[in-house]
Amino acid sequence: MIRFENVGLRYGFGAEVLRDLSFHIDSNSFQFLTGPSGAGKTSLLRLLFLSLKPTRGLISMFNQDITTLTKDNRATLRRRIGIVFQDFRLLDHLTTYENVALPFRVLGKEEDSYRSEVIELLQWVGLGERMDALPPVLSGGEKQRAAIARAVIARPQLLLADEPTGNVDPNLGQRLLRLFIELYRSGTSVVIATHDIALMDEYDARRLVLHEGRLHVYE
Repeated sequence: MIRFENVGLRYGFGAEVLRDLSFHIDSNSFQFLTGPSGAGKTSLLRLLFLSLKPTRGLISMFNQDITTLTKDNRATLRRRIGIVFQDFRLLDHLTTYENVALPFRVLGKEEDSYRSEVIELLQWVGLGERMDALPPVLSGGEKQRAAIARAVIARPQLLLADEPTGNVDPNLGQRLLRLFIELYRSGTSVVIATHDIALMDEYDARRLVLHEGRLHVYE
């Protein structure tokens, strides 16, 4: 589904932060992305989310060369990707329910077709009583759960999550991981960026390890 060939990335005129990345991500696959702080994990996630273009090399996604896509085509392709950012990026003027329902609204769906699904997921992640709350009054953990719910609600073909369990207690973290695994089992490819070695050790999953801008893959 995704292929990187000799990809490099630099910001401005600085040194490359990612160098010679060559790897693939299959359809319906589950993998962790890890490495020390500053290794380039967030930059790699931004390439996967199509919010950055590589400085060099080839990236193909969903059988398309992303370097040749127009802005509109990139936006269309991005709708097939769910992402959980570390800073959540919830819209402060929308309620928790409205934030989670946003992917359906972008697709032009009628509320009657998705309302019960959104409510069920919010209850599952422990936000059933916070559906009408605005993001500024939510705790960090609540914002994180809302961001995760928004990312998975439309069952994307690719899910990217940047430290998705970082602001929740271990029990809820395990529950959220089960949500990602269920999404994977239903056909989504999942990439979870994390520093949590103990968490990764609990799962027999592929690891993409970044070190000093280079990627090592452990199947």
